[in-house]
Amino acid sequence: MPSLTDVPPVSYRFAVIFFAGGAIPNPVDIRFQKVSGLSAKVNTESITEGGQNLYKHKLPTGIDYGELVLERGAVVGSPLNIEFNAAMTLFKFAPSNILITSLNENDIPIMGWLFERAYPVEWSVSDLDATSNSIIIDTLKLAYARFQSVRI
Repeated sequence: MPSLTDVPPVSYRFAVIFFAGGAIPNPVDIRFQKVSGLSAKVNTESITEGGQNLYKHKLPTGIDYGELVLERGAVVGSPLNIEFNAAMTLFKFAPSNILITSLNENDIPIMGWLFERAYPVEWSVSDLDATSNSIIIDTLKLAYARFQSVRI
């Protein structure tokens, strides 16, 4: 019988938790159908050594993070929609921390990522189409100061 460490985590069981003010979990905005943009890249600068033409030294200069993209069915009365609306119409931002966890078959977190000081940068709503019987999808994009893997 395989142990839990032998079974790779699945990508379709996850939880998203927004922490208002960095500490208080938002119990309404937790259901998302898709999360993407979990990425970090070390930037480098190439330095040529005097008299050396065969190679260059690459030195780290900083880290760039992708945008966190969250997709979900539209939610009426969502605190997150209120925050996005304030950012997009009043240019008022209230950065928050976000914890995303991968869950096992019993909905117990097995791994996670913490996004620090995230704030809205883009909000889009799917097309309204009278010929389709589909759910309205909100796509929320957030910039963040940094993210890190967390032990669960």
